[in-house]
Amino acid sequence: MTPDELVSALNWRYATKHFDPDRPLPEEATHALMEALRLAPSSFGLQPWKFIFVRDPELRGKLKAASWNQPQVSEASELVVIAARNDLEQHDIDRWMDCLATAQGQEKSALSAVTRMIEGFVDRMSPGERHAWNSRQCYIALGQLMTAAAVLGIDTCPLEGMDPAAYDVVLELGGTGYATCVACAIGYRSERDHTGDRPKARFARDEVVSVR
Repeated sequence: MTPDELVSALNWRYATKHFDPDRPLPEEATHALMEALRLAPSSFGLQPWKFIFVRDPELRGKLKAASWNQPQVSEASELVVIAARNDLEQHDIDRWMDCLATAQGQEKSALSAVTRMIEGFVDRMSPGERHAWNSRQCYIALGQLMTAAAVLGIDTCPLEGMDPAAYDVVLELGGTGYATCVACAIGYRSERDHTGDRPKARFARDEVVSVR
């Protein structure tokens, strides 16, 4: 992909209001977007999230009711709910260090300095601050998902217009250590969605980008 092709894909992308419910994503595209989420960066690599692809029509109906009845929830080929860890505890750090040591072919003890650095950072925050920090990591994953989809010619719509607590009930997240942060509808735009024809409105580059 060339730089011009990337910019073209990002200009093509918009927050799709109506999806074509009769046009599902190819399986290989769905798997690629799942990998885009799995490979998303997070601070220290801790990955304090879960990505829930909701396909059950009954669950979708309940989530739509908890989302101001936005049609994207039921029309989109895929609906992914991104849930953030409620806290970050020692076992979360230990689990990540085990993963890192295995991936790098090292003994876990060789990563003790990194472990102490992460522990010190996490310990300085209250549980509420840790949850807020985890939630911000989720938006990094959301951005990567939407960009990857645009590159593949797949439409998305981020969804914050929802009742996260109601989502938690529908998805039975209580007691799991995770809570709904944001959702994203994924699929192909419907021909009746004319909002995609509107010019993209953004401030001039010189107004939002500076070089020093």
